[in-house]
Amino acid sequence: MIQLQRVYGEQGPAARVGTRFLVDRLWPRGVRKTDLRLDGWPRDVGPSTELRRWFAHDVERWGEFRRRYTRELDAHHDAWAPLLEAARHGRVTLLYGARDTEHNNAVVLKDYLEARLKRAAKTRSRRTAH
Repeated sequence: MIQLQRVYGEQGPAARVGTRFLVDRLWPRGVRKTDLRLDGWPRDVGPSTELRRWFAHDVERWGEFRRRYTRELDAHHDAWAPLLEAARHGRVTLLYGARDTEHNNAVVLKDYLEARLKRAAKTRSRRTAH
């Protein structure tokens, strides 16, 4: 199971279950490193600086941002592979700093990882069926 959580949101005990990754390239403003319990901060899994600046959280660019960010993820398997492996073994929380909870890189990354998990599950079921 993969869930999303804004770093500035409520982080009660239920939110701290499982493996937690900060998926932004930049550390969130105003958050002390000691206040955010993390299992990893794979900076390279976040969108490139150029893409992040281009998008600038402009909802009208959302579709194109998704396409471009997905291409970046396709090119950087090593950045997201540990997150996928963790998701295969339990709950994973992707932490992000954006205000917009529907249009941010964590949303795209979650969809990307879930699609990979489903693809792997289908492949396994085909192997066991033969």
